[in-house]
Order: sequence, then C-alpha cells, then structure tokens
Amino acid sequence: MPPRRNEKYKLPVPLPEGKVLGDMEGKQWVLGKMIGSGGFGLIYLAFPTNKPDKDARHVIKVEYQENGPLFSELKFYQRAAKKDYIKNWIKLKQLDYLGIPMFYGSGITEFKGRSYRFMVMERLGIDLQKISDQNGTFKKSTVLQLGVRMLDVLEYIHENEYVHGDIKAANLLLGYRNPDRVYLADYGLCYRYCPNGNHKQYQENPRKGHNGTIEFTSVDAHKGVALSRRSDLETLGYCLLRWFCGRLPWERSLRDPAAVQAAKTNLLDELPESVLQWAPSGSSCCEIAQYLVCAHNLAYDEKPNYQELKKILNPAGTPLGPLEFSTKGESISVETPNNQKVVCRKAATKQVNQMQNRLRENSIHSERSAESCLTGRQVRREEPLPGLLTSETAQESTRRRQKYCESQILNERKSSPEKPSSTQFPNSLYEPYQDFISPDILNNSKSSSWYTSTSTGMEDRDSTLREDTEADVYYYGFIVLVLLILILSPSKVRQKIFPDLFI
Repeated sequence: MPPRRNEKYKLPVPLPEGKVLGDMEGKQWVLGKMIGSGGFGLIYLAFPTNKPDKDARHVIKVEYQENGPLFSELKFYQRAAKKDYIKNWIKLKQLDYLGIPMFYGSGITEFKGRSYRFMVMERLGIDLQKISDQNGTFKKSTVLQLGVRMLDVLEYIHENEYVHGDIKAANLLLGYRNPDRVYLADYGLCYRYCPNGNHKQYQENPRKGHNGTIEFTSVDAHKGVALSRRSDLETLGYCLLRWFCGRLPWERSLRDPAAVQAAKTNLLDELPESVLQWAPSGSSCCEIAQYLVCAHNLAYDEKPNYQELKKILNPAGTPLGPLEFSTKGESISVETPNNQKVVCRKAATKQVNQMQNRLRENSIHSERSAESCLTGRQVRREEPLPGLLTSETAQESTRRRQKYCESQILNERKSSPEKPSSTQFPNSLYEPYQDFISPDILNNSKSSSWYTSTSTGMEDRDSTLREDTEADVYYYGFIVLVLLILILSPSKVRQKIFPDLFI
C-alpha cells in the first residue's frame, strides 16, 4: 500500500551508527555515519558485512515508512532502473556510461517502535549546486556537455514510462570514485506519465499548480498539468540557462509563482531572441535558445527526438570528455565546429571593420573641413585690405565669414561620430553567431538624434552662405562702381574726389 503523497513528511529520528540492516534479498548492511539529510529522509554511509571496507562505496537512504518520496523512488528502480536494465541500455546506445545511480537493495527496519524504509544506493560525490556556489557560472563547454549527458538519462527514463520532475543542480552529483561523470539522482518526485503505454491526458488543475522547484519547474507544472516528457526537457533548458548565464529572468519573483509563470511564458513565446539577449556580454547561447525552441514546440504527448536535441548541444559530434568546472579558459570538448566559429567571427569582424572605417572617414572628413575653414580664415586675416575694405561693409563680411567657419566646425563636431578608439559597439557584434543580427540594423545603427542635429547644421550653413554671398555681391558691386567713376570721370573731377591719389 503506497503512502499518501499529500501527507506532510517528517524527518525520521536518526538511526544509531553501527546498526545492521537486512534488505529484501538477505544482504546485510552496516550503517556508518550520517552524511546528509533531505526534506524527508536521512543519508548514511553503508558497508556490506561480507566485504568490510574503510572507504564506503555505498549509502543508505532512510525515511519513515509512511512517507512517500522514498517509496516512489524505490518503485522507479524496481520497475525501470534495475542494474541489468541499465547495462543493456548502455550497450544498445553505445554509451560509455548512463548517469543514473546504481540501486543495490531495499528493506524495512524497526527503531524505537517506528518502521523505517531504506534503500541502498551507489555513493556519489559533490552536487553541482555546491560547485556553482563556489565557482559561479560554468564554462559553456561544460554546460553543453551536461545537457547531452542529461538527455541520455532522460531518454532512458522516458522510454520506461517515467519523468524525473525535479531536475536541478542540487540533484546532479559527480561520481565519488569517478568525479568526471555526472549523475541525475533523487527520484522521489518522479512521475509515471505513461502507465502501461497510456499517456496521461492534458488537464489543467489550479489546485495542483506551481509544484516542484519553482525556479526551474515547467509551465505545465505551473498550470497543474500532469508532468510529461516536454516538462523535463523544458526544466533542463532552464537549468542550462542558469548554469551558463548565472541567473534567470524571474529570480527576483520567486515568492510570486504567478509572476514566475508569466516570465517563463514570455521567455518561451519570444524565443530565440529572449534567450539570445540574456547571454553574458561577449558570449552566445544560441545552442540553448535552439534547444528551448525545440522543447517548446513539442506537443504534450509527443515523443522528443533526443538525437536531434543532442546534436543541437553538440553539433560537431565531438566525443564527450571529462567534465571541467574551472571558470578559467575555454574548453573545446562540446564546442561548435571550429570552421563554423571562424566563419562567424570573420563575418562579425568584417561588419565591425566596416563600421570603424565609416566612422574613421567621417572623422577625417570633419577634421579636413575644419582645417580648411581655419586656413581660409587665417588667409583672409593676413590679406592686405585694399582701399575701401576697411569700410563697415567689408568688416561685416569678415565677421560673417568667421561666424560661418565657427558654426561649421561646431556642427561638424556635433554631427560626426566619435573616433573608433572610443566608440562603443553593441555586444552582439562580438558574438560568434551573427545569423540573428540583420545587416540592415548594423547599417542603420545611428540614432534619429544624429540625423536631426546634422540637418539642423546644414540649414544653418545654408543661411550663413546666403548672407555671405549677398554681402560679397554688395562689396564687389561697390568696388566696380568706384572703378567706373575713376575711369569715366574727367581728371579735374577725379582730383577733387580723390585728392590723395594726385599728390
């Protein structure tokens, strides 16, 4: 008789170290020291009585018999994850290993009048949540490799009618004796979505909404829908995004489940841009975006194409190597093909260079204009003013030219972009995947204010030029008139008008 899942679970009273437990197959196990506790159970080191070993390779999970999670995990292993089943799957799929902890036995024991259920499991090492707390984000190659490894696990358990239901860093543990491997543990919340080949029907139930770890749970779970294969895939996508970016868009709203649900819905509806924009500066997470697109497009009861999903995360098909969690350097174990990265980087570099050249040309042009204007102004100042250039008309013309030169320099400085050395480019220009950036956006990246200031400057220049042209016409017309008078007038008249010229 299974326990009621709605009952509030209680941590059991600890069992004494050294207590001997007998499992259902007659094997004897000695309890070592307690090494951990969860929301409903305790974990002890364990030693087989027939093979004493100082370095424990097994653990025993215990909880009160009336609790539910350990019962659910036990049923999962008994139905779907026996040791022989996993070995056959590894051989069939040609895997080096499958990240499901080994199950060795189970049973019931008594202590102080209470019944305890226990499970003997493979001992594992540190969980990824502790590593994340210490190191922060993971390298991209590590994140993608974790995704591939988890897809192997999910394909296995999905093919055996179960979903995990609680994928997160705290439930991913490295091997104890082989820390380069990762295992998905804790099947206490796993769910049999397809009993006897009959998939559960889609039905929303607000009373069961927002179950699971709210940070990573699927939108279906927020709606109270029974978990399905796409729920596991969606949850894994959120984990990948969290491990790579260091945060999720809804982390500040975790106390408001409805707000978290709305944020997740918006993220999925606006894929892939919503994820691409969330990537850290100078990096790209297009693999995660594409993965989430595929997961989101699945029907509720549709079987995922696990091979295609793994190709998205590992497009080169590179053999998976040891996991690396150091934040220094970049691993190439599960990166995009080198030639594809080089092509994308060349395209990005070409676009950046084009923009820099345009900015440099504009800057040189403005500097030359300013220099020519200053040179012209200096020449005009040094030129000797003949005859009537000292008049008020000539002085006004000079002031207007100076004003025009100064306004031209000012407008050129305002309208011309900054020099390339200090220009700030969008981060996306340096990302290796330019397929999502339109060239039109790059070519039209100047703001409307730039065009406004430029057009205003042109109008000022036109007005100033018109004024200077009119002044020059008046000035030279006056000179011509004076010359005509000198030429056509009789000598006596000229002597009276210009006595200084005939001294």
